[in-house]
Amino acid sequence: MHRVARAAADDGTGRGGGRGWPLLAAVAVDSLGTGLYLPLSLLYFLRATDLDLATIGVLISVTTALTLPVPILVGRLVDRLGPRLVVAGGQALQGLGFLLYLTVSGAGSLVAAVLVTTVGMRVYWSSVFTLIADQADAEGALAKDDWFARTGMIRETGAGAGALLAGALLGLDSARVYDGLILGSALAYLVAALVVVLAVPSAPHAPPPAEGPSGHRALLRDRPYLALIGTCTIFALCSSFLALSLPVYVVQGLSGPDWVPGPLLALNTLLLATCTAALTRFVRRRCTRARAMAWAGGLWALWCAASAAAALLPSGALVPFLVAVVVCYTAAEMIYGPASNALAADAAPAGSRGTYLAAFQYSFAGANILAPSLFGLLFSQNRLLPWLAVGLLAALGAALMPRLERRLPPERRAAERVGGPRGAVPEGAA
Repeated sequence: MHRVARAAADDGTGRGGGRGWPLLAAVAVDSLGTGLYLPLSLLYFLRATDLDLATIGVLISVTTALTLPVPILVGRLVDRLGPRLVVAGGQALQGLGFLLYLTVSGAGSLVAAVLVTTVGMRVYWSSVFTLIADQADAEGALAKDDWFARTGMIRETGAGAGALLAGALLGLDSARVYDGLILGSALAYLVAALVVVLAVPSAPHAPPPAEGPSGHRALLRDRPYLALIGTCTIFALCSSFLALSLPVYVVQGLSGPDWVPGPLLALNTLLLATCTAALTRFVRRRCTRARAMAWAGGLWALWCAASAAAALLPSGALVPFLVAVVVCYTAAEMIYGPASNALAADAAPAGSRGTYLAAFQYSFAGANILAPSLFGLLFSQNRLLPWLAVGLLAALGAALMPRLERRLPPERRAAERVGGPRGAVPEGAA
């Protein structure tokens, strides 16, 4: 793990190897805890309580919805205290929440455990991108894309490894295995919090300005940034659609083999975990972040068109075609993730970065709320309607990004606004 994290901390210019490994290690351990829990999900509560699946689902959904205001508070806290301790607090809350899972016996204890865990998750995701951006600032103006790419790769690797381990152990079908996996998740989050507190170096973090609007007041007046959040909600909807739609569409919509979705999703994870940084560097040398996001939108639109066209193929050609379709989707995701996070970080004023990036997380929250109902309603009417709707949205997002780029801070100025050292801007940057 130490060797992987040190390699991942390099920004491609040789500057990041020694400084960044503690944060990358914390991300790896944190994502391992996520992966250990993913295969359990609702199964654990079905075993631990007498509640039926519908009741458990409603309780979890309502409790999760109650935590939606948390990022608003967390962003302001990050601006005042810096992100490092807030990130560790979010991880510690998640660890505590999973320990509470071991005490769940009914509706009340289930809600309490889910509430603590979900609040911790909101705190973590509302602050970790500010911590990554602050660490990247110390390495030059162009380091953010690489940092976001490599942390994304490590998250995919850790979550994938945890899910594989949990899947193998769940075959034993033992109550002790279930409790052991929950305990493993709790310990992973607590260890990650300790690593952040004890080993992640402090990075310069600009305080809120003494005069003029800052925080939420500045954000609400910043129409280009609000437009960025709205446009990224479209892209986040595309990003969340594969795992949601692929199994149902392949098996029910295309009458494909039941075994196909698993390997296709594994291919997506493998590519994200191994190729994101290389593709990010390739794209970053050739265009601005906004234009890269537009290219990602175009690839998602192509993915939707190809997914719909799969209904016309003979059964013998279906699986190879779906492999190509998933590669197209994954390329869009690899391009979009680092570029969007780096753009959102650099477009935020220095003293309000925590508030801005916490608000940026609502693009993902909104997409996660909307995607299941959108797919379910459209697929129930016609198997091709989800692809038509999401494809049009992806094309809309791709068309909006060049216009939005002209209203956001140019990338040269953006690097200076966050206090980072100047660096060479790739050819084609604004």
